[in-house]
Amino acid sequence: MTTEDYYEVLGCERTADGATLKSSYRKLAMQYHPDKNGGCKDSEARFKAVSEAYEVLKDPQKRAAYDRYGHAAFKQHGGGGGGGGAHDFSGFSDIFESMFGEFVGGQGGARRQTRRGADLRYDMEITLEDAFNGKQTEITVDVSGLCDTCGGSGAKPGTVARGCTTCAGHGKVRAQQGFFVVERTCPTCHGAGEVIADPCNTCRGDGRTDKTKTLSVNVPPGVDEGTRIRLTGEGEAGPRGSPAGDLYIFLHVARHAIFTREGTTLHARAPVSFTTAALGGEIHIPGPDGTHHTIRVAPGTQSGREVRQRGAGMPVLQGRGRGDLVVRIEVETPTRLTGRQRELLEMFRDTETGEECPETSGFFAKMKAALGG
Repeated sequence: MTTEDYYEVLGCERTADGATLKSSYRKLAMQYHPDKNGGCKDSEARFKAVSEAYEVLKDPQKRAAYDRYGHAAFKQHGGGGGGGGAHDFSGFSDIFESMFGEFVGGQGGARRQTRRGADLRYDMEITLEDAFNGKQTEITVDVSGLCDTCGGSGAKPGTVARGCTTCAGHGKVRAQQGFFVVERTCPTCHGAGEVIADPCNTCRGDGRTDKTKTLSVNVPPGVDEGTRIRLTGEGEAGPRGSPAGDLYIFLHVARHAIFTREGTTLHARAPVSFTTAALGGEIHIPGPDGTHHTIRVAPGTQSGREVRQRGAGMPVLQGRGRGDLVVRIEVETPTRLTGRQRELLEMFRDTETGEECPETSGFFAKMKAALGG
């Protein structure tokens, strides 16, 4: 342990902020690293002093203690602790944080690992009407939940887990390899930081048991095929009281007899008689919400023409307004004609190439009536 002032070792003022301390440390650590100085003992000693100083000053609590008591604040902890036998090189891990985005040592030494429970998936089928109006429903899922006997601790009632002596409760152990420190999950407690000497008889020390839960699900208006709803914390419980995962509900919209969907736009096909297509008229289509939409057919409409009605489509998910309804007109040709209908059609055919004569006056009106158009 160095006796020099930590601020002087790093070449910083006592009022320096964390960014300034970190920048100075990186510069000095790279400058005095033994690998860059041919194993020079002086450089190695200087590197250790720089690492020790930064290890203390980067931690707000340790820095506050040092500012008040100086080196005396750490005499009982081996110069700052947190690194076990490899303390001298724990500060160098900050270089790897900047290079690889991962802080090997963590702040103030290794920490206990918490294994979050797994996320779960649930597939739900709904109707187009449900997607249009929204729906409040309930689902039943089988998941791993906290053990009722031990409350998720994994220990037999009346007993408690004890701290792991291998990793001192951190969940990780360190090993020095040359000038580097390698950190790995503790082989004794497997990252839990605790060892259960007398496990719960119900869950056998895992803290979880299989359960069946009934959950309430709110399906908002406007959802589409593949829309995902997340229920936070309703997934698999974590081992020994660790946080639970999430439950993801994937929605599947069943095929509809009338409508197909493209985003917020609804598409429908509407058969009309050829007299309606020729003379014009109206058709009525029931919407997913029960509202009947009136579609006007212009005179002379050809089969395949699309008529768009604004604001009659699906609601916008988590937004305002609605999409459009697009109706494709399909003109039907009658397959069975009465004698009178055939006579009127033949009269119409005779007028297609010539001018209308007095005998055919009011032909369209008669044909429409005869064909039921």
